[in-house]
Amino acid sequence: MSDAILGPNRYGKAQTRVVHVDRHGEQHVLRDLNVSIALAGDLTATHLTGDNTTVLPTDTQKNTVYAFARDGIGSPETFALRLARHFVATQAAITGSFVDLESYGWNRLGPHSFRRDGSEIRTVHVEHRAGADLLVGGVRDLVVLNTTDSEFAGFAVDEYTTLAPASDRILATAVTARWRYDGDVTEPGQWDERYGRVRDCLLTAFAGTYSRSLQQTLFAMGARVIDEVPTVGEVRLALPNRHHFLADLAPFGRDNPGTVFSAADRPYGLIEGTVLRAGTAADLRAW
Repeated sequence: MSDAILGPNRYGKAQTRVVHVDRHGEQHVLRDLNVSIALAGDLTATHLTGDNTTVLPTDTQKNTVYAFARDGIGSPETFALRLARHFVATQAAITGSFVDLESYGWNRLGPHSFRRDGSEIRTVHVEHRAGADLLVGGVRDLVVLNTTDSEFAGFAVDEYTTLAPASDRILATAVTARWRYDGDVTEPGQWDERYGRVRDCLLTAFAGTYSRSLQQTLFAMGARVIDEVPTVGEVRLALPNRHHFLADLAPFGRDNPGTVFSAADRPYGLIEGTVLRAGTAADLRAW
């Protein structure tokens, strides 16, 4: 007789691409999303006996994305909440629904013409369980760089340390940030405006902080969001250090007064941290 038992599990449809064009008015509005869905609940029978009575096909989940998009997507947060609540409300065996969205930006060139934005991707994570929602906004691959006002010195040294202190360096990173919205998310709100406010806080803090370490910059960015966006209770940041090394031009008889650099993509330092609103506990869920 086997000692094996079934542990936590879920299933769903990953990376359904959906593009919606709102043709009302003279200027078309474009939304471009990548949608991933996962469902959890009473799924023991399908794992142990192959009984699929409680399994809503992943193809149906994909079709639901397109059907819901027909009514309009609106903000990514609103669309993710609609989907997550739908599956729990309509499937008796499903007690938890998880939706992750990537939203790709497009810059307007004219009333119905667009140019794909840069590498930056807006993200949304929604969990709907027991009638409650967890809503997490985010951004990925937000590439930023300061050409000065950054140093790194006074660090710990051991027998393997070769890094020299830097009193003036380029600081560059590709920001991954996620933030938890507190309060009542059932009120639609102005999600695009809220996303813009958080993004602006991250950029303003990065540009305006004299950095003695990327850790210091990370905290300044998270703190700016907490201080200026009252609906956010927690910010998680991951900042890879995109190193720029001064190029050695001496072999060519040329000086290099902090002008020419070699950009290295790996290996890289990775700085991660969480900034919380005072008086709140860290959210231990993995989002």
